[in-house]
Amino acid sequence: MRLGSSTRQGLRSPNFAFRENRQRRNLKLRRASCSRRCPSAFAKARVVERASLARPRLSTKRKLRRTGCPRIRPDEVLESRSIGVLRPTGIALACLFLCSAPALFGMSRTLAEANRHKILLINEISEPQSLDPQIGEGQTEHEIINALMDGLVENDENDQAKVVPGLADHWDHNDDYSVWTFHIRENAKWSNGDPVTSQDFVDSYRRILTASLGAVYSDALFIMKGAKDYYDQKLTDFNQVGVHAEDPHTLRIQLVGPTPYFLSAILHTCWFPVHMPTILKFGRMDERDTKWTTPDNYVGTGPFMLKTWRQNDVIEVVRNPLYWDAATVKLNGINFYSIENSDTAERAFEAGQLHKTLDVPLDRIPYYRREHPELIRIDPFLADYFYRLNTNRKPLDNPKVRLALNLAVNREEIVTNITRAKQPPETGIVPPGMTGYEPLDIIHYDPERARQLLAEAGYPNGKGFPKFNILINTHEAHRVIAEAIQQMWKQELNIDVGIENQEWKVYLQSQNSMNYDMIRGGWIGDFMDPVTFLTIWTTGNGNNDTGWSNPAYDKLIDQAAHTGDPQKRFDILHDAEWLFLSQPAVVCIYWYTRVYLLDPSVKNWYPLALDLHNFKYIDLETPEESSAPK
Repeated sequence: MRLGSSTRQGLRSPNFAFRENRQRRNLKLRRASCSRRCPSAFAKARVVERASLARPRLSTKRKLRRTGCPRIRPDEVLESRSIGVLRPTGIALACLFLCSAPALFGMSRTLAEANRHKILLINEISEPQSLDPQIGEGQTEHEIINALMDGLVENDENDQAKVVPGLADHWDHNDDYSVWTFHIRENAKWSNGDPVTSQDFVDSYRRILTASLGAVYSDALFIMKGAKDYYDQKLTDFNQVGVHAEDPHTLRIQLVGPTPYFLSAILHTCWFPVHMPTILKFGRMDERDTKWTTPDNYVGTGPFMLKTWRQNDVIEVVRNPLYWDAATVKLNGINFYSIENSDTAERAFEAGQLHKTLDVPLDRIPYYRREHPELIRIDPFLADYFYRLNTNRKPLDNPKVRLALNLAVNREEIVTNITRAKQPPETGIVPPGMTGYEPLDIIHYDPERARQLLAEAGYPNGKGFPKFNILINTHEAHRVIAEAIQQMWKQELNIDVGIENQEWKVYLQSQNSMNYDMIRGGWIGDFMDPVTFLTIWTTGNGNNDTGWSNPAYDKLIDQAAHTGDPQKRFDILHDAEWLFLSQPAVVCIYWYTRVYLLDPSVKNWYPLALDLHNFKYIDLETPEESSAPK
């Protein structure tokens, strides 16, 4: 899936470092002042969301106003404003609790109330594009949808390589894993009380395979027999597609070839059912962005229901009493806060307004690792950080230019001095961690070879090379990394590159319409198989968005899909990956780790390779439990 966040910090000048140190000293003085003036209360301070290290986090001229601690009623804890929401747009009011440095990370009144009422408070990087499981395409969308919707199978609590029963209580398959039969559990219900049936899946798959819907993940279903032909309108009778409701509780899926990883593949939200009567109530089957995804109308199958959606603020979900496994669900609700700026999210965490952040400002990672290792998590993560290249635009249509850009990036410098969270430099497309599949070690820093390739392409020493822009979504991390690469290309290739940023939804539109020269990209594995990182570069794939196409590459990916022997299949995928990297349509940068802050009161939040957490297992330790003798 597309990844909408990253880390921040860059190669800094001495003046920049001086300003940073001065601002950090000012922040310590303000905290100490607050501690003296408000020993038993908290202060309110205006926080500018887009604050950067070039500007003080909190103005030293702005006086902190003394105020008493508000009383939070039990019925208020579900409302974001009652627990001190940070508004991510414009100016926010941040409740800074306790304030002395040693107590800064103690449990605040906000978290104590949230824990007591089992409300998880977490940060998402951006406003979701859609909560329609067949249209949502980013990390934010998938995380929230996973709380609202359930599929045939679910993620295991602590092992991403395993699946557990979901709406299907059991399943079976033929000998070569090409035909699967799922048995829908009798007690599976939609959140409006309707029973979940096998026909719901058939209707849902017909919808996502309807080309006019424009679902970018429609190709994920092409492993079903006849699915691609139906999408391409070569087949008009959906009964000829390999999905059939044999009875209300039996779903049979026939695939194009052996697919032993199929259970992992259907964990993705594009395989989830949607409630067709609700969709048709508010528009056509293939109509996007209708009112069916609003809180009053949303009908799901997951452990939680959509309660509130305040644009660019918060999405609140509450426990679904009709969920088939409601007895296992420990939380009463989750608040997903849209906070694009990682500095703002960190301040909210420090102030006790969040249980978890999505990332950590990179200049703060060494501090947390040194002073508060109990708060910072650095987990393995199967995801890529790269730049897509628009191969339809000159000079990026030239494979030598694209390879030269790759060889002129010092990835070791980036992960050592900028990201600083144990990210491996990206030397291939498929990251380490796929059992049985060795990552390729092809792309390296080789500026001499890069200059040679650029000269062979007609641009000796960068002469005549046109200026182009790197497009990033709004996030300080992306800008700092882009600035570092901008400097590297200027130094090694003598070419000029600009940087442009856009808000997440606009950025996605630019990517999908290929209205860019070069664009920041990220890809999280959708399931535990290398093909999830390789199929996106096939011709016409909804997530390709580069214009790159190679019939030989497509043939290899198709050949792998029809190969039953696991080792032979991996060999074919290695050949495909090598072919792509020989004429790359991306600039490889690094393989991710997942870096975030997590309050110790959050229980059962395990490191997962795809960062796909099953929220029904997450729990919060109440103040009474945390103070009880161990």
